[in-house]
Amino acid sequence: MNTVKNTKIGVIGTGYVGLPLAIAFGHKFPTVGFDINQKRINELKKGIDATKEVSKKEILASKQLLFSSETADLEKCNFFVIAVPTPIDDFKVPDFTPLISASMLVGKALKRDAVVVYESTVYPGATEEICVPVLEKESKLKFNKDFFVGYSPERINPADKEHRVENIVKVTSGSTPAVGKYIDSVYQQIIKVGTFLVENIKTAEACKVVENTQRDLNIAFMNEISILMEKLGVDTQELLAAMKTKWNALNYFPGLVGGHCIGVDPYYLIHKAYSLGLDMKIARSARVVNDQMTGHIAKLLVAKMCQKKINPGTSRVLILGVTFKENCPDIRNARSFDIANELVEFGVKVDFFDPLANKEEVQKEYGVSLLEKVKMGFYDGIILAVAHDQFKKWGIKKIKKNAKKNHVIFDVKAIFDKKVTDLRL
Repeated sequence: MNTVKNTKIGVIGTGYVGLPLAIAFGHKFPTVGFDINQKRINELKKGIDATKEVSKKEILASKQLLFSSETADLEKCNFFVIAVPTPIDDFKVPDFTPLISASMLVGKALKRDAVVVYESTVYPGATEEICVPVLEKESKLKFNKDFFVGYSPERINPADKEHRVENIVKVTSGSTPAVGKYIDSVYQQIIKVGTFLVENIKTAEACKVVENTQRDLNIAFMNEISILMEKLGVDTQELLAAMKTKWNALNYFPGLVGGHCIGVDPYYLIHKAYSLGLDMKIARSARVVNDQMTGHIAKLLVAKMCQKKINPGTSRVLILGVTFKENCPDIRNARSFDIANELVEFGVKVDFFDPLANKEEVQKEYGVSLLEKVKMGFYDGIILAVAHDQFKKWGIKKIKKNAKKNHVIFDVKAIFDKKVTDLRL
């Protein structure tokens, strides 16, 4: 078994999860930040982070960190952290392709006594059932004899400058009690607020996926409440403000659920449950409710346009914000495009503007061209879909200047006072 002192780390994947980890480890250990995306590696070597999670100063300050796309550099490592995406396919089934590819890559670099820690979100059991056999096959080594495995769920919150990897409690686990303690000790070197070692890998895997499924359920309930309150003529935001006067009220709001966590992780849990003959009805229903909110938003907008004598079939609508959350360039599972697809069914023409989203990525992923500049006095409707700080700074007066005299403003995130907009959830 290696010791903390002679640990050499290889982080596979330098995205939202991997990059902050690699930087933190690079202050304490010789570390390789590995990515198959050569453009990403070239940018990081210059201190440029396209995700805007870390600054140039933070990147360059990690003195023992080497960014690389060369697999030979991983052969020097004895502690691997795999932090690659775990998406779902078009049928909402977990797609382990990136995780298997990363495991194959690491397996080829494995030496005796090495440890592989997975941070990618999976269902309980996936690490040992899917990843370990790949590591054994590629390395020709025996699990829990020649090499060891652990799991530590990532808890990165994109665009959150307050909760960073160093000040979020880290849940850890290992394939044996001894390796669990070793993994925990390694993470203790970079986590200022402490770690929480659980007794087995399945518990650690369940921790992350259940955390996000719980949030999905609560948001789904608030989305249903929002739909009900709209029918009753009650302002949901005012209702929530009233509820928050009680000390134990939960701080959840209605809205779109996108991104790579809440909108995806529940399907991993649902999939595993099905394999065991269980139907997670509540989790499945929550996914249906949250996925249907884009259609609900489109219908509310069209109904309000009709009330104002605006013909949807000849109208043009501007959607402000296409990333999955505010102040973040991440467009994975972004829901603004789903709203647009619903509006197109009514004959509405839709334009998009987002100051943070990468235009090339949006074009490649969704086939949509983002506006360089918004036309003034041009739109019949404007949907404020994402609460970027820039939109808040614009203010409602500037936003309205982009609309025609007769228009509809749908403030999905309730950024502005209800008196100055037409609709909000």
